[in-house]
Amino acid sequence: MKAQNEQRAGLLYGFGAYGMWGLVPLFWPLLMPAGAVEILAHRMTWSLAVVGLALLAVRRWSWIRELLSRPRKLGLTALAASIISVNWGLYIWSVNNGHVVESSLGYFINPLVSIAMGVLVLGERLRRAQWVAVGLSFVAVLVLAVGYGRPPWISLVLACSFATYGLIKKKLNMGGLESLAAETAMLFLPALGYLLWLGAQGRSSFASQGVGHALLLAATGLVTAIPLVLFGAAAIRVPLSTLGLLQYMAPVFQFGLGVLYFHEAMPPERWAGFSLVWAALAILTWDALRTARRSRARLETAPVITPAPTREPA
Repeated sequence: MKAQNEQRAGLLYGFGAYGMWGLVPLFWPLLMPAGAVEILAHRMTWSLAVVGLALLAVRRWSWIRELLSRPRKLGLTALAASIISVNWGLYIWSVNNGHVVESSLGYFINPLVSIAMGVLVLGERLRRAQWVAVGLSFVAVLVLAVGYGRPPWISLVLACSFATYGLIKKKLNMGGLESLAAETAMLFLPALGYLLWLGAQGRSSFASQGVGHALLLAATGLVTAIPLVLFGAAAIRVPLSTLGLLQYMAPVFQFGLGVLYFHEAMPPERWAGFSLVWAALAILTWDALRTARRSRARLETAPVITPAPTREPA
């Protein structure tokens, strides 16, 4: 009963995390007339404040000394911080400039890009179904390039940057709160310096658009930290295969908002491209579930080897 309750709670946490990520396109336009770079700087600054308070509450500080004593890990953290800042900044810009559908495509193809990076960077071998999925996604990008009249560069940059970020995080092996705190701490001074410079130039929307707007900019810290905390709570309670299925919630919500709420154009070529991507993801999901089921079956049917009894010395 306790295990079932834990799994049910994990599913709720997962729905909360991916639901918030899926609905976040509704939030960024509220911050206009602030530009994407100003919003990004506020997100970095306020995220550190929120995560710092969370770490203070759980009294988790020992990781800082370990991080500072390992230059390679510190360098990888700095690289992760740089890459996620590109991802965050481009996503904010794309939502506030009418590219919600194209940005959702980036998170649809992210698992496929991660698989491709596993082959190219880590030398992993793919199963036949995975090759088919990657091939379909490549064709989809070509079809979408025709539909957009250019390569879907927003989608590709978002997918590649997030896949690279995920690869670095895998090597770092740090907790969600700790890694976000380390990354935002490295970005804090440049972000704060930029905000102070904007204020000195009289171009800061934080001071000129009223208290409500200032509070919304400060809320970027909560918008960043809360889904990450929920995701961390879900990750330790539900199987990885379930979490993998839940991740499609966010781009599905984003795509729906782009088409139904923001009324972005979807000509036939884009529907064709998205359909190919969805077919690739369906094949990928089917293959992952089949592989997990076979692995469980092998474990259940494997003979149990008991150690031979040891003879007592005479």
